[in-house]
Amino acid sequence: MKKSLGAKTLIYPTPVLVVCTYDEEGKPNAMTAAWGGICCSSPPCVAISLRKATYTYGNLMAKKGFTINIPSESYVREADYFGIVSGKKEDKFAKTGLTPVKSEFVDAPYINEFPVNLECKIIQVIELGLHTQFIGEVMDVKVDDSLQEKGDQTLIEQIRPLIYALDSRNYFGIGKQIGSAFSIGNEIG
Repeated sequence: MKKSLGAKTLIYPTPVLVVCTYDEEGKPNAMTAAWGGICCSSPPCVAISLRKATYTYGNLMAKKGFTINIPSESYVREADYFGIVSGKKEDKFAKTGLTPVKSEFVDAPYINEFPVNLECKIIQVIELGLHTQFIGEVMDVKVDDSLQEKGDQTLIEQIRPLIYALDSRNYFGIGKQIGSAFSIGNEIG
């Protein structure tokens, strides 16, 4: 038997993504978003959704570009802070001590200390209701050069990205590998 929870935004896992933009004066800003992920493989695209009331919304509309930065577990405090405070009121980079770097392919900064950065050009904006979805074509992916596959340790194990639990409002790390995709299912047939 199943218990109905009603219509909710409940899906697992939810990635912790830090979206970076410049405002109209060129000030870098970072915002944590849980509403996002891959939405197309060719061309490679990601989607993020946020409310119009956010500072980042105006930056996205003005600059037509953003970066998605994937924090490791060691940056959980900074990632949380980016989602608590508005860039209208505080310089988030000055407060956290993290380094904004000008992207090569879009008019947006990325966070140097975060191990993975995606540079995205906005190709579509969709009004959904409370949120607006921005679809960005991935123009480049940057990965810290210290991250290399070492023996049986994959990039995800080295990055140790954060995930967010919507129901409890807590952050988690990733677990252990339990099988190989497009392979383990062959055991059934």
